[in-house]
Amino acid sequence: MKSRIFAAALLAAFTLAALAQTTPERPKITGISHLAIYASDPVATGHYYTDVVGAVLQKDPENPQGARYALSATQFIEVLPLPADAGIRRMDHAGLNTTDAEGTRRYLAAKGWNVPAGLTSGSDGSKWFEVLDPEGNKIQFVQPSLTAKVDAPNAFGHRIIHVGFVVRDRAKEDAFYRGLLGFRPYWYGGMTDARIDWVSEQVPDGHDWVEYMLAADPDHMTQHNLGVMDHVAIGEVSVFDIFKVLTASNRLGVTHDAAPKMGKDGKGQLNLYDPDGTRLELMNFRATEKPCCSAFTAKDPAE
Repeated sequence: MKSRIFAAALLAAFTLAALAQTTPERPKITGISHLAIYASDPVATGHYYTDVVGAVLQKDPENPQGARYALSATQFIEVLPLPADAGIRRMDHAGLNTTDAEGTRRYLAAKGWNVPAGLTSGSDGSKWFEVLDPEGNKIQFVQPSLTAKVDAPNAFGHRIIHVGFVVRDRAKEDAFYRGLLGFRPYWYGGMTDARIDWVSEQVPDGHDWVEYMLAADPDHMTQHNLGVMDHVAIGEVSVFDIFKVLTASNRLGVTHDAAPKMGKDGKGQLNLYDPDGTRLELMNFRATEKPCCSAFTAKDPAE
C-alpha cells in the first residue's frame, strides 16, 4: 500500500515538473513601444510630427509605405497610409516593448492565445509579432533593435508614458492584460467620482501604462471622439512650463487646448491633435494635486 502511495506521489511530482517545463515563463514587458495611426494626408501629418512634436523622421521597417516619427531609440509614432476601407477610426495598433519577442509569443501560445506562427523582423534588427486583444485591438509585442540610435533634440518630450484606446468591457480586457500578461493597476477615474471612464494598467516590468478609454457604443462615435479616445501621451516634468516655451516659439500647431489644465488624476496635461484628429497628450510624470476617484497604486514613470 505504501509503495503504491509513494509511486502515485512520484508520478504526480513528475507530471507537475513536466507541465512546468512545457509552460514557458513570460519574458519582461518593459514599456510602450509606439502607437500606429493612419493619415489621410501624410505630408501634413509628417509636418505635424516633425515640426510641432519634434520627432525624427525614419524609414518604417514594418511598412515601406509608412513612416516612423521617433522620440528615442525604442519609442515612436508610426504613421501609415489610410486604407480605402479604413472608416473613421485612425488607430491601427499599439506596441509594447519586450525583452524577448519569441519568448513572449511562445508564452501566449502556451496559454492558448491565438498567435502567428513566427516573428517578423525589421531592417533595423527589431522583431515583433501581433495579436488581437479581447476587444479586437491589434497589439504588437516588439523586441527593439539593439543598435538603433535616435537624436531628437527638438522633441518636447522623449518618453511615451502611455497609450490609450477604446474599450467596451473592462473585465474582458483585464483578463488579458492583468490575468495573462501581468499588468498592474495604476489608477482609475472619471468625469465625476461616481463613474469610471478611464482605467490605467501599468506594464508588468516598467512604469508605462495602457489606458482603457471606456465607451459603451464606440461604433456610433464621430471621428473626433474616436481620436480623443485613441491617443498617445508624452511625459513632461511640467506641462505648464513647456506650454510657455511652445507658445513663445509659435510651435503649437493648429489644433490644441487653449491652455494646460489639471487632469482628474491630479497631473497637468495639454492636448494636441494631428491633422486626422488623433490626440497627443502632454502629461506630467507625477501628480501635483490629489487625484479623484482612486489613489495611485504603483510608482509613477520618470523621464
